Amino acid sequence: MRSFNPRAVRLSLAALLLTVSVNAAAQGSRPAAQPDIRFTVSMPKPHTHLLEVEMRFAPPKVQTHVSFVMPVWAPGSYLIREFERHVQDFAAADAVNGRALAWAKTSKNTWRVESPGVRDVRVTYKVYANELSVRTNDLNDRHANWTNVGLLMYPEGHLNAPSTLRVVPFGDWKVATQLPAVAGEPNTFRAENFDVLFDSPVEVGNFKTVPFEVNGVPHRFVIDGEGNYDAERMRRDAQRIGEAQAALMGELPAKDYTFFTHMHTRDDGGLEHLNSSSLIMERNSFRNPAYYQYFLSLISHEYFHLWNVKRIRPDALGPFDYSRENHTKLLWVAEGITEYYGWHMVRRSGLLSEEDYLAKLSSVIDDVQETPGRLKMSVEEASFDAWIKYYRRDENSVNTQISYYDKGQLIGLLLDLEIRKLSNGAKSLDDVMRHLYAEFYKKDRNYTPADFQRAAELAAGASLENFFARYVRGREELDYNAGLNFVGLQLGDPSRPAVARAFLGADLAQEGDRLVVRRMYSDSAAYEQGLNTGDQIVALDGMRVNQQSFMARLNEKRPGDTLNLTLFRDDDLRTLSIKLDARPVRDYRILPVKQPTPEQLRQYRAWIGAPTQLGRASFRP
Repeated sequence: MRSFNPRAVRLSLAALLLTVSVNAAAQGSRPAAQPDIRFTVSMPKPHTHLLEVEMRFAPPKVQTHVSFVMPVWAPGSYLIREFERHVQDFAAADAVNGRALAWAKTSKNTWRVESPGVRDVRVTYKVYANELSVRTNDLNDRHANWTNVGLLMYPEGHLNAPSTLRVVPFGDWKVATQLPAVAGEPNTFRAENFDVLFDSPVEVGNFKTVPFEVNGVPHRFVIDGEGNYDAERMRRDAQRIGEAQAALMGELPAKDYTFFTHMHTRDDGGLEHLNSSSLIMERNSFRNPAYYQYFLSLISHEYFHLWNVKRIRPDALGPFDYSRENHTKLLWVAEGITEYYGWHMVRRSGLLSEEDYLAKLSSVIDDVQETPGRLKMSVEEASFDAWIKYYRRDENSVNTQISYYDKGQLIGLLLDLEIRKLSNGAKSLDDVMRHLYAEFYKKDRNYTPADFQRAAELAAGASLENFFARYVRGREELDYNAGLNFVGLQLGDPSRPAVARAFLGADLAQEGDRLVVRRMYSDSAAYEQGLNTGDQIVALDGMRVNQQSFMARLNEKRPGDTLNLTLFRDDDLRTLSIKLDARPVRDYRILPVKQPTPEQLRQYRAWIGAPTQLGRASFRP
């Protein structure tokens, strides 16, 4: 997902010669016109949550001024996060004589330093770091964790310059990063450009390391915090997933790989990096089988980004502009198809039963089909608008948006099955990903939406214009059975009679002693008859209710019955009558067809991975 840059330092002729010799040993020869850029990050008082940064910038020739820019977003997380808001105590000086240099902010994230006659500029600043997430910075008495893109500035015009990063740990803390070490300089690392530097997180503390190999390539978990995880099981299962993905793609493009894993009591999630990923897990949930499956799917998802996004790059995703949004219509491929492979490779690794895998796909179908916004927004639109919509969802988002993760995953499933069908099983989505890797990453170019469609059509041996027009660029309902039937599956049990239930169309939440309307679904009874988000429901048909009693009584109602609600809207007491809709109860389970043919069984085995049970009595509905 990114690209690179170099530099050179000059304090005196002797210092210059020393710098050249050290850098030549660490990095090989480089053009004389490159600047020298060095960072030092220290944390002398962890309890203050302040990371202290020193940056040295020696340009190839003296400049009258230089501007230092703080990125405003983190690649892989498509939202302007305004990292500059945490910067404080900025100062600049001539590194040779210590003379203070005048500076001024020229934009929200740019500091311009006046440097006439200065050959080596020294900039210092502090960054408040008190948010543990996969895209922000965290420093406390336990550890330091940061993403360089949210901590380090770059000199304007020099994103392609190499740099070094020296970390001064607190006390006896250790340092972990994917950046290569500079020989002979403790805790000092180099980056060939800022895209590499910004894509390499850093963990400092008393972490645990769990090493393993994938096809002879060193891998490791760097684990911060305690939990009920089984380190040996994690190592073994991650190895199996890595080997399956390397076999799929044909090679491992990294010389080493790290899963930075933070054990926490809240939140979870992950973010991909060039040769690593950052994970946050619920520390005491690993013995829950469903949660462990999620953990495996998360490491599988982030690991597949090693190819998809980090090297197979959509049009706008690398090299990056760190000062503004980088729009693309291809996040449904970058994230949605990666999510498809995330779960699919856990299955192919033999770590997920076919029943559990199909149940997972069924749950995603359920989520998408219960989202009215699926008919309002295509996955290309969802991808392009991620910056203003996906990370800023509100109570109405369900009615106007669709997740490019969820629908992209399902389109990945259906595209895989469609390619298999059109090629009679000779090709699959695997061939599309390998083609993109060979023709775009290997040839150092990014792909466009048209390129992706052509790659899919090349694998299918036929036009897929109708598929892409309806499901990718368009907003039509996905035809699940068109793909599933090819491998002997179907959506739902057609022998079960259709039933309908009373439907209010509102999600409620119990907040202390208040029953609050959290969101409403468009075209539902609640939406059309005047219920509002934020309303506090006090009574139903004259009787006080909480969430449990309200749902129990709602389940007794029939379509056409009326709910008489007493509620507070802000501070005003109101009454409201709502006539309930009839809503069909839909079956979104993926099930085997009644009598799969030998050809369906063959194609199913090729898609799902052995062992399989399709066609056996134990797997029939």
